[in-house]
Amino acid sequence: MNASRLTLLFFFFALATTLTGCDAITGIFKAGAYTGIIAVFIVVALLFFIVNKMRGPRP
Repeated sequence: MNASRLTLLFFFFALATTLTGCDAITGIFKAGAYTGIIAVFIVVALLFFIVNKMRGPRP
């Protein structure tokens, strides 16, 4: 496992242990429904981007 993947794994572990799902959703939707929809879309797009980067180039 190279250093960048180890750093990414540590980041996800820290994020998962410090931010519970209910707290995140509550904070997002207190700001408003449209803000929540945009925030969820950005998070999903970011996760998709990160997963594709971890896979590496496809032949």
